[in-house]
Amino acid sequence: MIQSVKLSKLVLSDVNVRKRRADKAESFAISIAANGILQNLIVTPLKKPRGHYGVVAGESRYRGLMLLAERGEINADEYDVPVKLMTGAESELSEVSLVENFQRDSMNPADECRGFQLILSQGGDIDGLARRFGVTRRFVVRRLRLANLAEPIFEALADEKISLEMAKAYGTTASHERQLKVWNAYGQSSYNTPDTIRRTIANDDMRSSDPVALLVGAEAYEAAGGVIERELFSDGDDRWTNPEIVQRLAGEKMEAEAKRIGDERGFAWIRPVASSSTYNAAHGLYRVHLPTEPMTEEQGARAVEIEALLAPLQEQLESATLSDEAHIEIEGQYDTLAAELDALEHRPVMMPAELASRVGAFLTLSHTGEMVLDDTFYSETPITVTMVEPDAAEDDAGEHEGDDASDDGSEGDADDSERRAPVATFRIEEGAGHTIGRGNTTSVVEPDRAAPGGKPMSQVLMDQLAIQRRDVLGAALQANPGLALDYMIFVMIEGRNYRNEGNGTTIRAPLPQDAVPATGVPGSRARDYLAEVYDGLDASWSEPDNKVARFEAFRVLSDDTKAKWLAWIVATSFDAKEGYGAPKQIPLQNRLATILEVDVASWWRPTSENFFDRVPKGALLSLLDEVGGPSLTSRNASSKKPEISASCQKLFAGDAIVEAEVKEKALAWVPTAMRFNDVTSGEAVEDDGQDELAGLIGDGTGAGEEDDLAALIGEDAGEPAGDGTGDVDAESSGTGDVMPPEHQNDDTVSDVVAAE
Repeated sequence: MIQSVKLSKLVLSDVNVRKRRADKAESFAISIAANGILQNLIVTPLKKPRGHYGVVAGESRYRGLMLLAERGEINADEYDVPVKLMTGAESELSEVSLVENFQRDSMNPADECRGFQLILSQGGDIDGLARRFGVTRRFVVRRLRLANLAEPIFEALADEKISLEMAKAYGTTASHERQLKVWNAYGQSSYNTPDTIRRTIANDDMRSSDPVALLVGAEAYEAAGGVIERELFSDGDDRWTNPEIVQRLAGEKMEAEAKRIGDERGFAWIRPVASSSTYNAAHGLYRVHLPTEPMTEEQGARAVEIEALLAPLQEQLESATLSDEAHIEIEGQYDTLAAELDALEHRPVMMPAELASRVGAFLTLSHTGEMVLDDTFYSETPITVTMVEPDAAEDDAGEHEGDDASDDGSEGDADDSERRAPVATFRIEEGAGHTIGRGNTTSVVEPDRAAPGGKPMSQVLMDQLAIQRRDVLGAALQANPGLALDYMIFVMIEGRNYRNEGNGTTIRAPLPQDAVPATGVPGSRARDYLAEVYDGLDASWSEPDNKVARFEAFRVLSDDTKAKWLAWIVATSFDAKEGYGAPKQIPLQNRLATILEVDVASWWRPTSENFFDRVPKGALLSLLDEVGGPSLTSRNASSKKPEISASCQKLFAGDAIVEAEVKEKALAWVPTAMRFNDVTSGEAVEDDGQDELAGLIGDGTGAGEEDDLAALIGEDAGEPAGDGTGDVDAESSGTGDVMPPEHQNDDTVSDVVAAE
């Protein structure tokens, strides 16, 4: 029922879903002044103030009326506003507001999303909501995904800092961590497009149409704990967000099928490749060209017959006088005969029984996710297989069985010739070495692959022996920590130079994957110092092209040089933080900083570029009050933000003329995010091996120097350390302040690096 309420008795209700929109009060004021209110407002009674009503729907009309009242064109105490009075729960009233505003194209998408979310939170369902608003279920689900965007991204949408399409791009994943990772890296740039954001988010995903995903199947993937993110904002495939689970399941499935085929057909190996291409997988292997089955006399005759039939058919097809019906009929005959001839010419390959255990093939994956055994065979050494004509086979047999020839040089009788007839029709040759075998088969076996007697060992046995050989090396190296340390440092450095291949180990020290590219981080004294240290390292050992030669050159470096390389590789391997959510300090890093008594302020000072320009003016005034009190704050309160930033840069660099106490505080200040949380070195550590451990790695006091890092590096196969090359100054304290370069001489830096 429509009734009238005085304008002065109306206020905006909190349940009104329209909270952000372009201000249209002026246009509504003009319309109302000319035509009156054409559509009633929807209101609900308020408990406070008594007698007042909250506007649930009609906010723009209400603002237009209030604008007229402010101008004196109407009297708010006397002006009657047509309203429809409604009562009910907040969710019901919010739904009314959403219905009233929904079809208006000016409604902010963020308000729309939260409106749907609020209604559903009060017990609604998606299908019912879609029916009431005349939209699809997919539309509602999309808006709910946007309502659950990470807060900074949703606020950017609400404040119209990003477009709806850009918000949808972030919404392609429900993971706040992944949204924020991309937002922090790319969200502030105006050069990125929704497609860029969408591709960046999808980099670590797997599409449901990927052959590996098709092989595994959604049911098995989800049963193993995998998560599928349904594609809501495009017609693309769904994304599987746990590719490691897919790869594991696919690997297990293909490994089982490869084993079955290998056991069934007796091949040396069957290697699964989750791709339709074997190009990279076959690197370093030799293709084995197998002969095809020879044509029978009947097949040969038929091939000649087909070739004779095809020629006149081809002439008829090229005739311009041929009718369409006749052309179709003759073309069908031609295609049938051509297919038959192709089958005759492309006959199956022949696999000698004695060759199967020495070759392998790849189990590939088709584009539809089906496992297919590739019809090309490979070996680890060159193998040539040729057909042997019966007469040639007899000759071979005679060459290898000369003892059967008669003493007088005669060829022997007919029965003897029959006895030496070949039992197979292949000659197998491997490499360029000597041949073994009798009669019909000749082959060469690589020494490493040969079993006693000269026959080749199976690939499975070769793999097992390789693992056991590896374990023998590990057991021997266990007793030589000095050589192990040389090897560890060497392969970590090699890995930094993209030379992981051929290192024969899982040891790695890659550069950390930071959320912000290095080019986007302001420079600092600490970073410059690390670069200077690297430039000063002895890299002469890295010049040889051969990896073994580089390792031997590295081994003969002084212990001090090796220790500096170790310190640098570790110092540049630290992660900046744990994960990509709220920054979390890493406890073990805090412990290192506590042991070193790191003075962050001596390595890093806040500047306009790296800090002051990046925080609000109020934060700068609070900081000035913190270090200099109200008097310092009052001097800058009336200044503009850039001026305060410049003043702070001078003050916190120690270049401003201020009281000594203020200068001291300013030079010691760093943001909380730059501080290392204290971890007291006196915490109880229940470890009976602490004394022994301190003797191995150094306790930071210089004591026990005969067992310190330098001595360990010099220990090689039981030989004593070099002649003082790795000595550490016993008076150099590893627990003192780590000072910046201008406060250190070269000897002090070397001592600290070696000691730590």
